[in-house]
Amino acid sequence: VTVITRKAFGGAYDVMASKHIGADVNYAWPSAQIAVMGAKGAVEIIFRGGEPETIARQTKEYEDRFMSPFVAAERGYIDEVIMPHSTRRRIARALAMLRTKSLERPWRKHDNIPL
Repeated sequence: VTVITRKAFGGAYDVMASKHIGADVNYAWPSAQIAVMGAKGAVEIIFRGGEPETIARQTKEYEDRFMSPFVAAERGYIDEVIMPHSTRRRIARALAMLRTKSLERPWRKHDNIPL
């Protein structure tokens, strides 16, 4: 069960119990930002050498278009965008739902020892 409260970018987002690696329930607050990378860094790469006004405008457009948790929910990366005051209740429901979950992992010839 994952709740994204602020920023979740790139590889850090992927490895922190995202849908991509098999998480069961993912929630996000309306203030969360979910993207491949931060808006300022992305826009500075895409529009390298641009005017500061253009960079600022493009940064705002990038945030609106790509970083919203509602966009992630539309694409299925987030199960639901929840209000902060209902977080505890939603987590409790998700844990109750997963109480009887049984996970069978396939046999693996090699493990990750000596890590």
